[in-house]
Formats: sequence, structure tokens, C-alpha cells
Amino acid sequence: MRIKLPHIPYIANKITLDIMHCSFIEVKDQLEKINLCIKNVLENDVLNERKLDERVKKILEEQEEEIEFMQIDRKNMFWLIKKRLANEFKVILNSEDRHNNLAHEILSELIDNDYINFLVSENRVKNLIFSSIEGYLKIYEEIEDEVYEKISNYKTKPIPGSEEYELIFEKLYQEELRKKGMF
Repeated sequence: MRIKLPHIPYIANKITLDIMHCSFIEVKDQLEKINLCIKNVLENDVLNERKLDERVKKILEEQEEEIEFMQIDRKNMFWLIKKRLANEFKVILNSEDRHNNLAHEILSELIDNDYINFLVSENRVKNLIFSSIEGYLKIYEEIEDEVYEKISNYKTKPIPGSEEYELIFEKLYQEELRKKGMF
């Protein structure tokens, strides 16, 4: 699953909490700084992919007549072009490889900023961060389904997409994250 911008605060919180509760990591600075550092790494990655997507869309728009003339599947063409340009934008398309790379980048930033200290191998700390990312993404859909179920049981159902709906969704989502120890 892809990391999206709305997920970033939750993933950063999960990583921060896991680091804080880890017996082999010493936190040397404020948790807020660690959390912000993690958010920045995740946001840069998501924004790089957005730039790649925009570039691919532009290429497709420029070739629109040829695509229609040759009756090429636009979705397949999008992925072919994206795959070809991914290295140029430093985007890893395989989810597991990407999350592994993000864990490495986060760890590097935390070390460079002297936010943490540990006496185990870097790989062990990186694996903790990787597990935090994967753990959140695995439970995300489950939590989302639970929140949708709760909203559907409301007597006066809010309209999906409305401000009221978004506020209710966010509140219930955070409650579920708290129940699971992720917030």
C-alpha cells in the first residue's frame, strides 16, 4: 500500500512511540523533534512521487492524440512511463523496498541530528522503523472499516465528503488508533 499525505502524522507517531518504548534505543532529544524529523522524511518521499506522477501526466497529455489513435490503454501507459522515470525522481515503486529505504532514511536523519543513541546494530533499529511503517499500513484498512461501520450506525448520517463527515471520521479514527496504542 502506498503512503499518502494524510497517513504521515499517524505513521510518524507510530514510529516515534515505538522508538520511545524500545529498550535498546535511548532518546536524546524531545519527541516532538523526532516526530517532525520523521514526518519530513515521509513527506519528501510522498511529494517526490507526486512530482513523478505529474510529469507522467504531462507526458501523457502531450501524446494524447497518439494514444487515442493507437487505442493504447492509458492506465498501462501511465505505469510504463512511471516505471521508466522512477529512478530519475528517486522513487522506489516496490512497496517493501520503498518502506525499507524510508526506514533507512529516517534512521540516518535521526542519527545525523543526534536525536537517538543505541548500542545494537543499525539494522536492528532500521527494522524497528520498517516494522512500524508496515504495522501501521496493515492496520490502517482495518481501522478505516471500523470507523465507516460506526458512522453508518449514526442516527443522522453525515454526508460523505462534508466537513461534518470529515470531522467525525477523524475523531473516530484517532479513537481507534488510541485503542490500538498507535496514537
